[in-house]
Amino acid sequence: MAVRGPVSHIDLSVSDPARAIPFYAALLEGVGFRRWLGDEPGFGGDAPERASWFIRYPDGAFFGIEVRPSSGENRARRNDRYSPGLHHLAFHADSREAVDRVHERVRAAGGVVLDPPREYAGPGYGGGYYAVFFADPDGVKYEVVHHPPTNP
Repeated sequence: MAVRGPVSHIDLSVSDPARAIPFYAALLEGVGFRRWLGDEPGFGGDAPERASWFIRYPDGAFFGIEVRPSSGENRARRNDRYSPGLHHLAFHADSREAVDRVHERVRAAGGVVLDPPREYAGPGYGGGYYAVFFADPDGVKYEVVHHPPTNP
């Protein structure tokens, strides 16, 4: 089976859309995503409950990320990246300066910076690996990284 584009979309449940949407706007728009402004219920007004961003690939496929309110008895539970599930999600940046710009955008939006931009070395990191790490308001960890092209 042929795959068109790396990933289609991710939906993220958030405990407080009013806190999460500004964080995701700063992070995702900083790495090149565009906000989708739909007219579906929950997406509009002064206090939207949902928001979506997308990035289009050269072949026309796109990757989307949507935040939506969590529900159920665990709706306010913080993410534990050391439990089964996602540990963190990393986005490529085309330069060290782009990493720094995203860092400033997220910081200005009140995002939690776990580790400011710096070069990493050692096992698991190639030469020139430059990254910043954030946590969203529910504790989900994100990375923005620039590193020279390598073969996996």
